[in-house]
Amino acid sequence: MACTTILVGKDASYDGSTIIARNDDSGAGSYTPKKYVVVKKSEQPRVYKSVISHVEIELPDDPMQYTCVPNALSGEGVWAASGVNEAHVAMTATETITSNPRVLGADPLVCYEAADGDRPERAGGIGEEDIVSVTLPYIRSAREGVKRLGSLLEKYGTYEMNGIAFQDVDEIWWLETIGGHHWIARKVPDDVYVVMPNQFGMDEFDMDDAMGEQREFMCSADLPEFIEKHHLNVENMAAMVASEEDYKNVICPRDIFGSHDDADHVYNTPRAWYIERTLNPNTYIWEGADADFTPVSDDIPWCMIPEKKITMEDVKYVLSSHYQGTPYDPYGNYGDKKLCGAYRSVGVNRTDFMSAIQMRPYMDGDSRTLQWIAFASNVFNVMVPFYVDVDDIPEYLANTGSEVSTDNFYWTSRMIAAMADASYARSIFHIERYDEKVMSKAHEIINRYDELLSKEADAGNARKTRSQANQEVADMVKCEASATLGKVLYELSNQMKNSYSRSDA
Repeated sequence: MACTTILVGKDASYDGSTIIARNDDSGAGSYTPKKYVVVKKSEQPRVYKSVISHVEIELPDDPMQYTCVPNALSGEGVWAASGVNEAHVAMTATETITSNPRVLGADPLVCYEAADGDRPERAGGIGEEDIVSVTLPYIRSAREGVKRLGSLLEKYGTYEMNGIAFQDVDEIWWLETIGGHHWIARKVPDDVYVVMPNQFGMDEFDMDDAMGEQREFMCSADLPEFIEKHHLNVENMAAMVASEEDYKNVICPRDIFGSHDDADHVYNTPRAWYIERTLNPNTYIWEGADADFTPVSDDIPWCMIPEKKITMEDVKYVLSSHYQGTPYDPYGNYGDKKLCGAYRSVGVNRTDFMSAIQMRPYMDGDSRTLQWIAFASNVFNVMVPFYVDVDDIPEYLANTGSEVSTDNFYWTSRMIAAMADASYARSIFHIERYDEKVMSKAHEIINRYDELLSKEADAGNARKTRSQANQEVADMVKCEASATLGKVLYELSNQMKNSYSRSDA
């Protein structure tokens, strides 16, 4: 799927939290209804079967409860997408990434093949449909998540190229698949943020560490031999580093395993350019003849130290961005109009949901994690926080179905987005006020309940308090979403083509 991911290390965030966030976007011309739920231990299967690839996987007998954002409609599998387990370990899966024909020829993707005559059915590997469901309930640290998923990829393979984030309160790890069975992972440095826009991302990898202590890097055990056997390393030794010794230790995975196609310069690299331009406006020159990086640069940094500490509002803003302040804004009424919409925006119409998981070191374990959720196009939606260590999710987020309804957050958000887009000039100020009001109230509710929870010694009472907080957040956003829907409906109604200024009065 077409998505955008941002990862924020604990020293780069405003409150010391680790943060992983991702837009989950449907393919072109499609929209996938989503819901937010808790999967209890009894609901987790012991034998998992993929709908798409038909692969069957025996799972451990001791799963943990976890939150996730699965498809609301049956037919294509679970697609759990993003969640947090009861050990307060999180993951988001997946960011679809790119590769090149040399890699895919050396280790072909493991695709499903239907039975044909005398040839039996051949199961495929695991993919976005499956990865959260077969990994998240069984891991107790981000590092453990990398190792479990890595072993599953080596055993079953995958039918697509994906990037996956793992998170605990101390660490974030980013894993990228390589061909059908290989993989590479790096610990996100604590003082940086990472931007991933549907491309193979890592631009630096210490092979010595990955093959040795694995302090900050991990990979398939045979990755060095795989690279050498298939002549995958296209780096120029003399240009890359000062000494041959350094070259042997450090590689650029993006150059070796990734792509630099013309399509990347329209669809992928511009998103990294805009997000990093927003969070580091003074670090580099981003525009003009002397620009260090442009929307079509292949060497935009994978990670950067932000100029200011990153807040949850910053995460929401960059994942909602559409090149504001540049000639490429599809809603722009300035600059060269021929450039409007030239590049694929971060915030697009077919975003199904956005999840931003915030693990706060200053809160007790069971109340530590907030999962912020938004549905539909981020340009016009709001995100709201929920405590994850609860028995159930409020119905307003959990009851999404096939019927368009104002009784749930997903469909209400879809309607607000479509109407506000169609009446952008008149509706955008309603969206801005909606966003500010909901974020302000959300912070107020969480601050109030954090205070109550910090004084609550009984685990059962604390669990009830977290559920009460979640319900209050859901009730608040339902009220504000309904009011905003009415406002944008009014603005769009005034733009109907059969309008007439004279009335009967």
